[in-house]
Amino acid sequence: MITEKRSKRIEKFAGIDIYPVISSEFTCGRDPLDILKAVADGGAKIVQMREKHRTAKEAFAMAEKYREICSNYDMLLIIDDYAAIAAAVDADGVHLGQDDLPLAAARELFPDLIIGASTHNEDEAVAAQKDGCDYLNIGPIFATQTKSLAMPPLGLDTLDRVKQLVKCPFTVMGGIKQHHLPELVRHGARRIAMVTEITAAEDVTAKVTELRNAIITAIQQENK
Repeated sequence: MITEKRSKRIEKFAGIDIYPVISSEFTCGRDPLDILKAVADGGAKIVQMREKHRTAKEAFAMAEKYREICSNYDMLLIIDDYAAIAAAVDADGVHLGQDDLPLAAARELFPDLIIGASTHNEDEAVAAQKDGCDYLNIGPIFATQTKSLAMPPLGLDTLDRVKQLVKCPFTVMGGIKQHHLPELVRHGARRIAMVTEITAAEDVTAKVTELRNAIITAIQQENK
C-alpha cells in the first residue's frame, strides 16, 4: 500500500525531465552546495546527492544542507545509497545500487521514500520492477568515467529492449552529453540523468536550463 506522502512524491517525479546527479569529486573543486543552488536556479525539479567517499556522518551533514536548499526550491531530493540518511533528513527518496540494501527491505523500513534502483541489463530491470521500485535507472548507456563498472556501455539497443519489459518509470544515465538528448528521446527516454555535463559546466545554471529546453524540444518533436 502506498502512503500518501510517497504518492505525492511519485506524482512529482512523473513530471521531471533532467535529473542532475551531484558528486563532490566531479564539481571541478567547487562546493557541491553551490552547484546544487545553481542546478536549482536552472529549473531542475529533482537532484540526487551522490557521495561515494564520505563517512555516513559526513553524508548526513551534507544531506541536511541539501534538504534545506531543495525545500526552498520545491525540488525532489534523492540520496544515493544511504536509505537511513534519506529517511533521517526527510529526503524524498533513495537510489539503491545492486549491492546496497535490498529493495524489499528498504521499502518495509522506509515506506514514505521513493525508491530508485540501478540496473545494468534486462534481468536486473525486471527484478527491480518486481521488487517494487518506484523508478529504475538504465545504464551506463554510453562510456562513462564517473562510475567504476566492469562492463561495456549498454547502448541504445539495450534501452530499447528494457523499455519493452518494464512499466515503471525509468531514467537513463552514463556518459550522456547534450548532443545525445534528441537520440535518447527518440528511443523513449523522458527522464535523463547526467553528472559531469552539468556539474563540470562553467555556468551550471545556464547549462541546466539549456539541457531542459533540449529535452522538452525533443519530446515536442517526437509528439508531432
